[in-house]
Amino acid sequence: MKKIIIYCFLLLCLLAGIAAYMVLGSGTNFNEASKTILVDESNTNKEGLIKLLKEKDIISNAFVFEQLGNQLKIWDRFKSGKYKINKGESPLDIARIFRNNKQAEVNLVINKIRTVNDLARLIGRNFSTDSATALSILTNPATLATINADSNSLIFNIIPNTYNFYWSTPVEKMLEKLAVESKKFWDNNDRTNKAANLGLTPYQVYTIASIVEEETNNDAEKGNIASVYINRMNKGMNLAADPTVKFALKDFAIKRVLHEHLNVQSPYNTYKVKGLPPGAICTPSKKTIDAVLAATRTDYLFFCADASFNGTHHFSSNYAEHEQYAKAYHRAQDQRKIK
Repeated sequence: MKKIIIYCFLLLCLLAGIAAYMVLGSGTNFNEASKTILVDESNTNKEGLIKLLKEKDIISNAFVFEQLGNQLKIWDRFKSGKYKINKGESPLDIARIFRNNKQAEVNLVINKIRTVNDLARLIGRNFSTDSATALSILTNPATLATINADSNSLIFNIIPNTYNFYWSTPVEKMLEKLAVESKKFWDNNDRTNKAANLGLTPYQVYTIASIVEEETNNDAEKGNIASVYINRMNKGMNLAADPTVKFALKDFAIKRVLHEHLNVQSPYNTYKVKGLPPGAICTPSKKTIDAVLAATRTDYLFFCADASFNGTHHFSSNYAEHEQYAKAYHRAQDQRKIK
């Protein structure tokens, strides 16, 4: 009798050990360090989630996961989104991820964007909101008012960087975070005061920086180019910036701005309208913004790309000198058949 009891006890211990291993041991079925899966509206139920986890080779034992899910009552708790599962996590860990709706963050990487359409497409590619819906939200005056912006000033609230959101984060919440991070940027490194020392607001600096960003990739010359536009503003001259014409036309493939392009009727055409355009024409990099803030005082009023197309520019304080550089550059364009 004692032997039977001992055997039963050992059997129970063995079964308990097996059960513990099945629940607490590795429950994943993939070799990568981790896997991220998208749970959308089509699989936000018990059957859909289990099927998805099996198809993606996330779980090694669907039965164990299902039983844990029943015990933890996860089926009515988890929501659509992206979830990250690390290799070697136990079935219990995986079940808890869904019970607690512990979603993985998605990166919104913003480099240079030019229009609200660009931002909408970027959101549509990476998050649950499709681009058409995102565009509708981003152009809604009521939405923009929540960050004290309008259609022209929206871009000002975006500093190129990498931002983390959940896949299902509403576009409105994204805008709020972008605006907060923008304010932090201007509050840091005395940037707002630096702008004031130039006689400019942060908004004006950002707008000038957006033009400079489109003019050159040469960091060493960004300050001088900024000084040209600041000097023209101070003298009441037209900025006459080619990138603003491209923006007005919404044709960013133009390689050579011609007289016919200059006739476009738009507040962004700085050949026709004095002063800065109503808003930025792209999201300038932090480096470009700081180059504008650090722009040295010059007497430059003109600049022209070098005829060798080496990425540098000639700066002039009088039109006669500038005209010589411009003629040489236009001849070089003709020779290269740039139209």
